[in-house]
Amino acid sequence: MTERSNPIGKIEISTTAIANLAVTTVLECYGVVGLAGKTKFEDWRKNVLNIEDAQRGVEVAMDEEDGITIDLYIVVQYGTRISEVARGVMNRVHYTLEQTVGLPVRAVNVHVQALRVNDHA
Repeated sequence: MTERSNPIGKIEISTTAIANLAVTTVLECYGVVGLAGKTKFEDWRKNVLNIEDAQRGVEVAMDEEDGITIDLYIVVQYGTRISEVARGVMNRVHYTLEQTVGLPVRAVNVHVQALRVNDHA
């Protein structure tokens, strides 16, 4: 939790609030189909997180001096350029956090946990 004081009071921002903002932002990014848990897994389909559990795919570290460091564990749509999707996620999350939270963002680390291939019937 980070805290900022001013003459009329204080503002506290929890890591949960920052994680929620990051999840919402990530899920709006092109090529991202979901978030996944940090652990390695054999059948990722069982572990792709729904929106309620998506925070498990996000780790937030806050330091008053250095700012926010965030790790995102994502699943990318097969056929998209992974490096472009990851770069887009980094840029969008970085911008959104700085603009919304008002704290410096030290790093946004993207970990691609799996690719989703559409099942054709």
